[in-house]
Amino acid sequence: MTATTSPDTTTGPRRADRRPPALGGFSAAVLAIEIRRVLRNRRTLMFILVMPAVFFLLFGLPSRGEKLDNGLPVTGWIMISLAVYAAMVATTSAGAAVATERALGWSRQLRLTPLRPAAYVATKVATAMVLGLLGVLVEFGVGAASGVRLPAHVWLESGLTAWIGSLVFAAFGLFVGYLAPAENVMQFMGPALAILAMLGGLFVPLDLLPDVMRQIAKFTPVYGVGQLARAPLTGTGVDWAAVGNVAAWTAFFGLGAARLFRRDTTRV
Repeated sequence: MTATTSPDTTTGPRRADRRPPALGGFSAAVLAIEIRRVLRNRRTLMFILVMPAVFFLLFGLPSRGEKLDNGLPVTGWIMISLAVYAAMVATTSAGAAVATERALGWSRQLRLTPLRPAAYVATKVATAMVLGLLGVLVEFGVGAASGVRLPAHVWLESGLTAWIGSLVFAAFGLFVGYLAPAENVMQFMGPALAILAMLGGLFVPLDLLPDVMRQIAKFTPVYGVGQLARAPLTGTGVDWAAVGNVAAWTAFFGLGAARLFRRDTTRV
């Protein structure tokens, strides 16, 4: 008597279960969890929301009553510059958080899940941009409460430019997060961002700096975003050199972060 074997009916469903998830695993639920996790970090919120606002109260309020050449307030110039700085700190900090996750072995764990590398990076960038928007809104809110009065189109255009332009710093944060050890990344980021902001003309108008410093500023990643964000206020129009600056630095940091990410995940 010959024994019969039933066909393996589980092969089909099992293979179906192994299909990659939609969008590589990127989901609104994961993004919401990531944002909540970042917002629980009080130190991060201090640097993102409190410090730029304090800077405006210290350096912006004494300039009340002073006017630009077009008659708009100098406090508006300071507020927009510090909004760029707030978005810069927020997006960079969120991106650089990957250094801590790497040190904790989170990259190794992700390799065991269906989450695709592109979806992981997209989640980090989206989280950084949400924090960047929060930084801009808080800075503008403090400015408005302190008496800054600007045309509606300046609020909208400058705010959107400061926020969208901060994408370059989200890429910068990821780049540094995959490049530097976790124990050194935040100690490096704080002074580096302050120096970049100074050289890029966020803290001091470039017209007040020596000519050699003005030339150096044009090659910093902060210069382009600052110039474009203040353009609606100063009425200078679109500076295509500033646009090129933003595009070049975003591409450099983005491609660098992607390469470092691939290198990192092949090791784990």
